[in-house]
Amino acid sequence: MRTTLGASLLAALLLGFPAGPGRLDAEVRISNLSVFLNDFDVTVTVVLFGAIPASLHESIHTGIATHVRYYVELWQHTRLGVDRRLQARMVERQLSYNVLTKEYKVAPLKGEQREAILTKDLREAQRVISELRVGQLAPVAALDKQELYYVRVRSDVSLG
Repeated sequence: MRTTLGASLLAALLLGFPAGPGRLDAEVRISNLSVFLNDFDVTVTVVLFGAIPASLHESIHTGIATHVRYYVELWQHTRLGVDRRLQARMVERQLSYNVLTKEYKVAPLKGEQREAILTKDLREAQRVISELRVGQLAPVAALDKQELYYVRVRSDVSLG
């Protein structure tokens, strides 16, 4: 029974992935995930590689805005049963291009308080939109030293 289940899971995995290499320019990867537990709270820092794929550059240069949404979640591992989500944050940013002034604007839309950044360089705009820091995810006083916690980070990139 166990080998049959293992073989069927392996077959499902192999059928679920394409045989050849996919489009690597459209792949968004999360890297440099750091979780800090300081004296007062939990802080998460993350960098998103490929935040603005090359396939979206033409759309951006015509004036269509790009939205990047980060979902940062703090989970508590339970030994028997389903893990519990303790805290969740969503941070949304927008990258827009002004065709008249030829400037990129990275503006926070939700989840953070900071000023919009204007630049004429696409690489600088990509760097700004791809770096994220979520402070005060959970207070240290609410966490138990004996329990196991982990952080999940997801991102969505969309036009308009």
